[in-house]
Amino acid sequence: MDIDKLFKVPKLPPGGAKRKLPDNPTPEMLKKMRMDTSSSPALEQELKSSITQSKGKARAVTVEDVEDEEMDNSFAPGGDADYFAEEDDEGRFFGGGLTSEQKEILNIFDNAVGDGAQDEPDQLSVAAVRRMLLRFERAVNKNQDQRSKYPDDPSKFIDSEADLDSSIKSLLPLSQASVLAYPELIKSGAVSLLIGLLTHDNIDIVIDVVELIRELTDEDVGNELADEETEEGTEEALRILIQGFAENSILELLVDNLSRMNEAEESDRQGIFHILGIFENILGFNPDFSIPLVAKTSFLPWLLNRIQAKEHEENRGYAAEILSILLQDNTENRMQFGKYDGVEIALKVLSQYRRKDPVDADETEFMENVFDALCSALSEPPIKDLFLTAEGPDLMVLMMKEKLQSKSRSIKTLDYAMSGTAGSAICEAFIEALGLKTLFSAFMAKPGKRQKANAATPASEDTAHILGIISSLLSNLASDSMGRIRLLTKFVEGNYEKVDKLLEIRDNARTRLKSTEAEIEAEKQELIAEEEDITEEEAWYLRRLDGGLFTLQTVDYILAWIIMEDDGIRAHALQMLNRKSQGIRDIVYTLRIYYDNLGDTTEAPKDDSEQGSSSQKDILLGLIESLNGP
Repeated sequence: MDIDKLFKVPKLPPGGAKRKLPDNPTPEMLKKMRMDTSSSPALEQELKSSITQSKGKARAVTVEDVEDEEMDNSFAPGGDADYFAEEDDEGRFFGGGLTSEQKEILNIFDNAVGDGAQDEPDQLSVAAVRRMLLRFERAVNKNQDQRSKYPDDPSKFIDSEADLDSSIKSLLPLSQASVLAYPELIKSGAVSLLIGLLTHDNIDIVIDVVELIRELTDEDVGNELADEETEEGTEEALRILIQGFAENSILELLVDNLSRMNEAEESDRQGIFHILGIFENILGFNPDFSIPLVAKTSFLPWLLNRIQAKEHEENRGYAAEILSILLQDNTENRMQFGKYDGVEIALKVLSQYRRKDPVDADETEFMENVFDALCSALSEPPIKDLFLTAEGPDLMVLMMKEKLQSKSRSIKTLDYAMSGTAGSAICEAFIEALGLKTLFSAFMAKPGKRQKANAATPASEDTAHILGIISSLLSNLASDSMGRIRLLTKFVEGNYEKVDKLLEIRDNARTRLKSTEAEIEAEKQELIAEEEDITEEEAWYLRRLDGGLFTLQTVDYILAWIIMEDDGIRAHALQMLNRKSQGIRDIVYTLRIYYDNLGDTTEAPKDDSEQGSSSQKDILLGLIESLNGP
């Protein structure tokens, strides 16, 4: 590549008085040349005549010409608007690297907040906050006044609308000084002004307010101050602000705006995204707001309608996430979910994943959130009835047969649906849908490499839910029913291979539990040595459940049932247990712990009523007595 051709210098006209310069002239030489040129009339006249030469001839350029002439910025590297304008004392150029458009944007941001631009978050004072709020109040009042005076002439109030937009954006830094700013928001009445703007005729103003409220209610407000005392102050400030918003009917107004926005427009689509973000922030801070949000607004029907969209995108996924949050640990909302045909809608949405996987991680998360919402709702007996009526068990069995991502979630859903005494009808429907073959096929699937390499690895999520389903079948199927006989037959076939699988899972759980027990015992001895009261028994029991006890209890519950009901299974199981120095007494010991703690902790969350818990205790007591018998 010829560098000289790339940076070709215009030729000077031939003849005339011109001086030769070295290849690298110094700044002093250039300066001297400039002074000499201005002091030589003859040379000046020659240069002038060369400038007025006809078109097509080369043009001589003096230093003065460069200074006076307006340069073409299009030749600046990267289109830098100030490449030729910014220089140091020695004449070297230092362009800012920004185009004209970029510089204009920066200037807009510099001027957007007016006098408040200098109020950085870490420099905000009460006085600065009050000034910002005062400017905001004036902008609101001016805009209202202009709109009321000239309702049919937007040109009369457009300037006040721009000022209002700017004043709303100028309040964003308040989120980084929540302890200082939020009480002032309440005292000044700015909260009511903000909420009032949610009814503004200009949807762009509404979106500005929505973005601001989402920022103000974010869980990370003021997170640059990390000491414990400040965190407590931040939490209290956020509590006061959210309560202030709630008292001004923010939930109802936000839901009303969902129907005002057209998601075909990018700005409106972002507005809906921010509204959902506000709900997530508020519910994350105080889940109790979920009850009035569902009971007093049309938000739940909107969510159910939104997740039915044929094409997946961001807001559809967010709607499913909020739906899942609303149904967590909330009986009232679950019942409303059933009232608005939520079960049938959820099954309809999930049916699309029977034969195909989600296309990406976002859609996978969407599918999982819909499954989670359904599982939460199935904790209520009336929802189980709706699930059965909508042929939910049949759909879940079909999903289990496919080797797709929905398989694991369908197993989990069946575990929730069949649990408790209210799940009896679903257990029978599961048998009729030929679910046993599919269930035990998944149960006997070979473990992954990781589980083979480490015997102390917890049972997979699928295995845990399969054990839950088998446990529910044994609890709910009548003793003389054909379904129960078919279930017991599964444990006999294949030379008792499924019993061996149960014992393998049992050994794994016992290994994990021993390790957990050793850790707890060490902590106990440390407390005894320090002469402290031992008050951690409940917490330790929960740790044991996570550390293998829950799996052990479920397996021994299943073993107790099948040992009691089939002599062949009993003989095989006892033979295999004896090889590990185990026996009936060990199963009874596990069931006794299960019985003593049932209903005292949350270890059995799928029991959907007090009657179900009581029935489970009766069953455990009967099994213990039977195994202890002759």
